[in-house]
Amino acid sequence: MKSFVWPLPLALALALTLGETLAGPAKSPYQLVLQHSRLRGRQHGPNVCAVQKLIGTNRKYFTNCKQWYQRKICGKSTIISYECCPGYEKVPGEKGCPAALPLSNIYETLGIVGSTTTQLYTDRTEKLRPEMEGPGSFTIFAPSNEAWAALSAEVLDSLVSNVNVELLNALRYHMVDRRVLTDELKHGTTLTSMYQNSDIHIHHYPNGIVTVNCARLLKADHHATNGVVHLIDKVISTTTNSIQQFIEIEDTFETLRAAVAASGLNTLLESDGQFTFLAPTNEAFKKIDTETLNRILGDPEALKDLLNNHILKSAMCAEAIIAGLSMETLGGNTLEVGCNGDVLTIDGKAIISNKDNLATNGVIHYVDELLIPDSAKTLLELAAESDVSTSIDLYKQAGLGSHLSGTERLTLLAPLNSVFKDGVPYVDANMKNLLLNHIVKDQLSSKYLYHGQTLDTLGGKKLRVFVYRNSLCIENSCIAAHDKRGRFGTLFTVDRMLTPPIGTIMDVLKVDNRFSMLVAAIQTAGLTETLNREGAYTIFAPTNEAFQALPPGELNKLMGNAKELANILKYHVGDEILVSGAIGALVRLKSLQGDKLEISSKNAVINVNKEPVAETDIMATNGVVYAIKSVLQPPANKPQDRGDELADSALEIFRQASAFSKTSQRSIRLAPVYQQLLERMRH
Repeated sequence: MKSFVWPLPLALALALTLGETLAGPAKSPYQLVLQHSRLRGRQHGPNVCAVQKLIGTNRKYFTNCKQWYQRKICGKSTIISYECCPGYEKVPGEKGCPAALPLSNIYETLGIVGSTTTQLYTDRTEKLRPEMEGPGSFTIFAPSNEAWAALSAEVLDSLVSNVNVELLNALRYHMVDRRVLTDELKHGTTLTSMYQNSDIHIHHYPNGIVTVNCARLLKADHHATNGVVHLIDKVISTTTNSIQQFIEIEDTFETLRAAVAASGLNTLLESDGQFTFLAPTNEAFKKIDTETLNRILGDPEALKDLLNNHILKSAMCAEAIIAGLSMETLGGNTLEVGCNGDVLTIDGKAIISNKDNLATNGVIHYVDELLIPDSAKTLLELAAESDVSTSIDLYKQAGLGSHLSGTERLTLLAPLNSVFKDGVPYVDANMKNLLLNHIVKDQLSSKYLYHGQTLDTLGGKKLRVFVYRNSLCIENSCIAAHDKRGRFGTLFTVDRMLTPPIGTIMDVLKVDNRFSMLVAAIQTAGLTETLNREGAYTIFAPTNEAFQALPPGELNKLMGNAKELANILKYHVGDEILVSGAIGALVRLKSLQGDKLEISSKNAVINVNKEPVAETDIMATNGVVYAIKSVLQPPANKPQDRGDELADSALEIFRQASAFSKTSQRSIRLAPVYQQLLERMRH
């Protein structure tokens, strides 16, 4: 009997699954980082951990994979050192750290882990050392020697002046009357301390950092016979105030208090939860111009949006920030929280002046600059932060600035500054009307726009929306950046000046002298009605120059065969509207003739069937016109029989086209060519 052999991938998957099952519950972020540090240190022997040390400081971090390769903490360079992992020690003559630390009571363990100052202060009290040496099960978050040294002289004096009350209570607040290991230190949880059952606030972050009342856990899980010791980098103190109570007692939050009351956010800031409040100081409010500040303070909705943009959805202590990360506000926006050395930054700005003020429901950081969200801004304020300053100047010159700072629900289509690189248009009545047609009467969001939608403008025009695979366009203008939604208006940054349609395709062709021969050909082919009626077409319109470039015999032959002429002209007309902003490397567009046109864009030049386009995006009510200087030939075009003589009507049409073209300077230069053409057609 043959034995069954598992396929290798399946066997590997089963082995991995079984391994995960036997391994027990998933490791915490701290344990994962510690595990990575072990892996990086194993070449130096058993139980050796790789540690990143900030150059010029004594601050050390167990390293995760990203930090290992970047070699930076808060933008500052680090060096890698190797030391015994928590719970182990060296043995003379042996490689690595093969021996487990001796198991002692909590008091003696304090000395082993580097918290001899805590031992010293414990000795000064009458009751605590016997408790730490006696039976029981305790956890102590022990400040390092450096943490005690960092306390101000005033605080130390108050502690040691009454050791059996103040100092004892302070030390008891660092203790829990049961064993608590890091796998139980969950983010946002609280532990009951041995000082009046006051809460200790735990935060356990995805990057492996664990904080205790915003003090960082340096070395964890040092077992003792009667408990466990965790080394932390600060002396922690009790907190009994909520965020709301905190700002009520601080003089620097006078304006903030009034704003919170006016917005109705008092209840939220008093409620249970774990928030980070980037609290604006009085100085932050003073930096905003009076008009803007009064507008926001007088608008409850804008004010609430402003304050919600200062509240993060989770508590974030400064010690947890070792690199940049994105955090979501209550308003749904994202702030980039980072650090540069010891300085915290918001969106790259060092505006936090006082950090890690702990409250019962979160953390407070003082900020000296307002973080005004788009949702509290006017269109003018939105535009000031975008690359559309030239178009905004045009609106102001046209006397339309009030539309951009008022309370009308509007959407502004603002061309990029680069649109005007060749010059800024003069603002006259026509330009003012065109600018009005860049203002849509409703406050829109681009994600709700759909293909074929029409938008009404302040100038009285109806604009069409075109949705393409990689572009969203309104007439010939395509949206070039994410829209900014303000208090009453939305800003769409677009890639060119919009040109509203002024008539059908036939109307457009008739008023442009360049297309007089094309108009004649369309009439001869019987396509006038098609290009006048409602629809969605893209026409690559050959100019007079294109027709004149044809061999005379070919042109005569073409004009004498209405069916063949219609076939060729239909090949120039696509069966949908394609504006230039939607053209990528290659787009294939089905023509009315049946074959497909190949349209491409390279180096800002549009080509159709590899022929360059002379002018793009001449908008019509039923399509869009592209001017080309060649007549396109269908791939399967075959010469067809026709009568020997040109129809009188066609000859007359060309006479009229020639006469009409003489009215323009350009057509005057081409008149001899027309005459030669007519002479040939007569013979």
